[in-house]
Amino acid sequence: MSRHRIALVMASGVASALLLTACGSSSGSSTDTGAAAPAASAPAGTTAPADGATSTPSSGAGHMVSTNMLMSKTMSGMGAVVTDAEGFTLYRYGKDQVNMSMCTGDCAQTWMPVMADGTPQGMGVQAKVGVITRDDGMKQITLAGWPLYRYMGDTKAGEMNGQGKNGTWFAVTPAGEKTAASG
Repeated sequence: MSRHRIALVMASGVASALLLTACGSSSGSSTDTGAAAPAASAPAGTTAPADGATSTPSSGAGHMVSTNMLMSKTMSGMGAVVTDAEGFTLYRYGKDQVNMSMCTGDCAQTWMPVMADGTPQGMGVQAKVGVITRDDGMKQITLAGWPLYRYMGDTKAGEMNGQGKNGTWFAVTPAGEKTAASG
């Protein structure tokens, strides 16, 4: 066999393996009511920790994070806000609608949708934790029906650098409400 054919066969094999790996994380179709329900496995390009921790993308597959735990945490000067399992502040987008994310494309590069990693639950949250299906088919966690996001500018737990950003981004309270803009 010529070197050209060997290289072509090897490239074809690698491409097939990558395609199968990507297809293997698909969960098939489902009807979603927005209620907390078992969700798809972690999105392609992320890791799915079993301990409820949040993970970040491992490749250029898009910016998103996943978790299965929402927690209430008191922040100095802000009161109680919702964080993910790692303590990163979670936000609501003022242009979203209940059970519908309007943050896609470039927006989702900066404001990472929080994807369900298993059945999402809440500790210290009063509002209903749920899941919606985004236009790309991924399962995004909601609180009181509002899609949740993590801000790329928050580089460590406890930061709230996205609070009040552009007058449309606000940390979310345990009741699912947006926090008051900081001065």
